[in-house]
Amino acid sequence: MKRYVAAAGSALLVALLAGCAGAGSGGPQQNNDPVTPEAPTCGTDPVVLNAYFETGFDLPFRLSEEFTRQFPNVTWNIKQDQFQNLINATPRLLSGNNPPDLIRLPTMVSLVQDGLLKNLDGYAEGFGWDKWPAAQLSQNRVADDGTRGSGSLYAMGLNYSLTGVFYNKELAARVGMTEPPATVAEFDAVLERAKAQGILPIMVWNASASGGGLAFPLQHLMAAYGPTQPINDWIFQKPGATIDTPTNRQAAEHLQRWIEAGYFPPDANAIQYTDANARFRNGEGLFIFNGDWENASYDEGMPGNVGFFLFPPLKEGDPVAAMSSPLTFGIAAKAANAGCAAFFLNWVATNEQARQINVTVGGSNPGGPADLAIPPVAAGSVTNETLAAGALVAESNGAMDFIANATGAIFAQGWTPELQKMVGGEQDGAGLLAAVQAEYERELEQGS
Repeated sequence: MKRYVAAAGSALLVALLAGCAGAGSGGPQQNNDPVTPEAPTCGTDPVVLNAYFETGFDLPFRLSEEFTRQFPNVTWNIKQDQFQNLINATPRLLSGNNPPDLIRLPTMVSLVQDGLLKNLDGYAEGFGWDKWPAAQLSQNRVADDGTRGSGSLYAMGLNYSLTGVFYNKELAARVGMTEPPATVAEFDAVLERAKAQGILPIMVWNASASGGGLAFPLQHLMAAYGPTQPINDWIFQKPGATIDTPTNRQAAEHLQRWIEAGYFPPDANAIQYTDANARFRNGEGLFIFNGDWENASYDEGMPGNVGFFLFPPLKEGDPVAAMSSPLTFGIAAKAANAGCAAFFLNWVATNEQARQINVTVGGSNPGGPADLAIPPVAAGSVTNETLAAGALVAESNGAMDFIANATGAIFAQGWTPELQKMVGGEQDGAGLLAAVQAEYERELEQGS
């Protein structure tokens, strides 16, 4: 959830050092918890914020530039890496002698348990974050038993992203798609027509370096075939949760049928995330499953020719669902400038210019207090469609975290290799879920 979602947003694409994942025992360490409410500023003396950002996403860089413009005493020392590499290194970075003040985080539990992330409860009370809509903060909470979704706050979102299906309007017209499909069956029919006309139905990335992008359509299929709560329970490591359910097997088998029908590029396992987006912008692929963080890129690369819709349910009129989660950033427990980093996180959600950047560049809801209006969006931008879709997901209570975020290594050791095997004809739907569930349980046991 690039983003991965990432992702998702980036929304999206993970790995972790062996032995650092899992729910563990003994609960999160509390030795660095703030004991009183705090609403710090960055002061007036020179401050250098040490940050780790994800390669390929402009939003954090644009926000940091605007922050320095407004607060000239604050400059940045920014390092960046691909999501998978960054997350691999996160435990080492957070435990080092010069840990980042601010770092992109897709997974949190093991980092919290090891005492590597700062507890933000004091900041939440001081800045008033605890009065914002609860759903904004829930995915970044970790309870004493190591499950996510409740407990103390250990991260914040730079925005709140949404995934779905982007489409090339010109190619859609060629295959007779005059409006978004209302059911999975209608979506399948469009895929079949595109294939018959020599149009690639779905562009995707599935290379190891970027992580298995086929997890995006798979999770949307899961939400179409069954309820979202069991998916979130599994991601949040609720006791007894499993991803290997009857409806999820149906979804995985449906994805397998798409692969066997040739609806994805034959070189999917060699395609990285940035390459997939470039190829889609250049007209290769009717659809791409991705997140709203790509709105600006698509609007610029294919102006007037890109649309978006939520993946449809099995039956017309059933509730819609989507991966919708924060672009999560945390503060190192030993950060030298933790207060200034927290001030930045509050500024991102409440400052007028920052919120406008979030919508224009990030393409996502900036979150923040419920009474703040969403900044205006240019007419014709696909962001108008993703923001409207987000309201539908909220109305149906259909928001999901990304299945790659369940444990630190589940994307690298579970989803990605098994999805690659499916592309290679070496894995089926039932085997995929069984293998991922086994990896999930291994990681939880390893952390206990």
